[in-house]
Amino acid sequence: MAARCRLAARFHHIHGTNIRLDASHTQATRVESFANGLCFSQEPLAPGQIFLVEIEEKELGWCGHLRVGLTAHDPQSLEVVPEYSLPDLVNMGDTWVFAITRNHNRVVVEGVEVQARGRAWEPFLLIERVRIPRDTLVGRSRPSRYSHILDDLYKMNVLPATARRSRIGVLYAPQPDGTADMHIVINGEDMGPSARGLPTTRPLYAVIDVFASTKSVRVIPVDYGFPSLQTLCRLVIQKHIVHRLAIDGLDLPPLLKSYCQHE
Repeated sequence: MAARCRLAARFHHIHGTNIRLDASHTQATRVESFANGLCFSQEPLAPGQIFLVEIEEKELGWCGHLRVGLTAHDPQSLEVVPEYSLPDLVNMGDTWVFAITRNHNRVVVEGVEVQARGRAWEPFLLIERVRIPRDTLVGRSRPSRYSHILDDLYKMNVLPATARRSRIGVLYAPQPDGTADMHIVINGEDMGPSARGLPTTRPLYAVIDVFASTKSVRVIPVDYGFPSLQTLCRLVIQKHIVHRLAIDGLDLPPLLKSYCQHE
């Protein structure tokens, strides 16, 4: 099943008391404290539709990071937006939230950590029958004087999950028994089914908790069509270079060089 629907690419106008949305409702910033940072997708997600955000700003001095998930509660039905997604919103029932950590986000099944499927440079991410262009899902650091030190990580699309510019998304994949599994995607890699048995008969909204050291996030729209020629060229170039700084020496149009280095 290919995901063909348009991303619910805005935040809901209902949100935590410490959240401020920009005019487009695509950027959410926690303006004070470390809590009351709950946000929701403007619309319920369709099956296989990913709600993707990029971490734009961090704040030192707090313990904890972004939390993401799904809820069957319509945000407009909430008398008060809970202070926390975990445990407050989860304790209301019909809500599944995953706390992102710096290093350990893969689901553990029977004591074994779920391994990534496919290769990081492959153009599509496959989650069961859901097929999503991988390119937009991946967050990357900007190249700098010391970029070559990180290039093995860069080629594998592995920014630390909690880093600035990291991209994190949530979706649900329908199952044969009529329920759904929730999947968290971090920089183009599926972390495995982080929750099972979700009801597909009820609308499911994305939950984004701008918590603690995560201060600001932005919604990233996802194009479910075929990768562009520019994207395919970039994937091939990045696969064969030693490190990103080597792109400067290639005989390529300046715009393509910039695209290969910065995206």
